[in-house]
Amino acid sequence: MTSNTPLQLLGGMSVREFLRDYWQKKPLLIRQAIPDFENPISPDELAGLSLEEEIESRLVLEHGEQPWELRRGPFAEDTYQHLPERDWTLLVQAVDQFVPEVAELLEQFRFLPNWRIDDVMISYAAPGGGVGPHYDNYDVFLLQGYGKRRWRIGQMCDSESPLLDHQDLKILAEFEGTEDWILEPGDMLYLPPRLAHFGTAEDECMTYSIGFRAPSASEVLTHFTDFLAQFIPDEERYSDADLEPQDDPSQIQNDALVRLKNLLTEHMSDERLLMTWFGQFMTEPRYPERVAGPETTAEDLLADLEDGAVLIRNPSARLAWSEIDVGLLLFASGQSRLLPTHLRDLLKLVCSADALHADNLAQWLSDEEGRDLLCELIKQGSLEFAHE
Repeated sequence: MTSNTPLQLLGGMSVREFLRDYWQKKPLLIRQAIPDFENPISPDELAGLSLEEEIESRLVLEHGEQPWELRRGPFAEDTYQHLPERDWTLLVQAVDQFVPEVAELLEQFRFLPNWRIDDVMISYAAPGGGVGPHYDNYDVFLLQGYGKRRWRIGQMCDSESPLLDHQDLKILAEFEGTEDWILEPGDMLYLPPRLAHFGTAEDECMTYSIGFRAPSASEVLTHFTDFLAQFIPDEERYSDADLEPQDDPSQIQNDALVRLKNLLTEHMSDERLLMTWFGQFMTEPRYPERVAGPETTAEDLLADLEDGAVLIRNPSARLAWSEIDVGLLLFASGQSRLLPTHLRDLLKLVCSADALHADNLAQWLSDEEGRDLLCELIKQGSLEFAHE
C-alpha cells in the first residue's frame, strides 16, 4: 500500500489526502468505513470485563437531581441488574489489550505511526446514554459497532472553555452544535483534537474509540527534565566567570538570563538523549505489570523455534525504533537499547510482524546480537510465545 492508495477505511480517500486535509484539522464522517462490520465483543462480554480488578471501567448516568453521575469500576456482578432502562453508558478502557479480536481492529490504522496509537476504548450505551458534550485533547476515530448513535459536533475548545461544576466529569457548559449525524454499524467519525462533540445512543449501541497519544507540553518538560537530570553531574551549575561590576547588587540583570539559557540549551538540545527519552516515554505500557517474561537463553530460544514455537508481541507491550548517530535504538515498553545498524531489518520485523518464527527469523538466529535481542525481549515480556 502506498500513501496514494485509496482506502475503504477512509471512504476511498488516500492516506496522503487524509493527512493533508483532515488529520488534526477537521472532522470526517466515513459511511461504511468497515462494511458488514461484525462486533468482536458482545455487551455481556464487555460488562464482564468491567468486573475485573485490572481493567479500567466507568459508568456514566444522566438522571434526576444530579444530572451526571460517574461510577468507577470494577463493578459487582449485580450492578447491571439495578441500572435504569435508559440514559447510562459503560466505558471500558484498553479492550484491545484483553481481547485479541478487538486488537485486530488496530491493524487497519497502521497508516499512522504505531507509537501514536493509544488504545481502543469501547462504550456500551442504553437508549439515551452518553457522557455529555465534551472535547478531547487528542485525535480519535469513533467506529460504530452496533446499534445507532447520534453524534453532534460543535465548536473548537481549550482550557478556557466553561465546564459544568462536576468534580469527576469535564462536561462543557456551552455546546454550539454545527453538524449532526446518526452512525450505524461500520460507520466511523474522525475528530481532531479539541473539537466539541456530543454522542447520544438512539437505541442500545456500542462504539469503539481508537484514541491517540498526545503528551502535553507540561508532561514533556516534566518527564524529560527528570530523565535528563540523571546524566548531569552535580558540579555542572550556573556560573558567571565573566561577571562585570554592577551598580545595584540586588538587581538580576539580563546577562544572568543569557547564562541560564545557555546552561539549559546545552542539555535540552542533546538530540540523542531527547530521542532516547521520547521513545521510552511513548512506548510506556498502560499496564506495566502485564509486561514481564521468563528467563531464557539463546539455546532455549533456538530449541523452541525449531520445535515450531511462535513469538508474538505481548498485547500490553509497545514497540518502536529509531536511528541515531551511533546506531539504532529499539524502544520496548518504556525501555531502550542501542543496537548495531546491521540489525535494522530485524528491528523492523520485531516491531511490525504479527508473528515471529523459525522461517522469518532464519537469518537472525545465527547472529549472536540478534539472538541476544530476542532473548532480552522475551525476558522483558515484550515478546511472548503464542501458546503462553
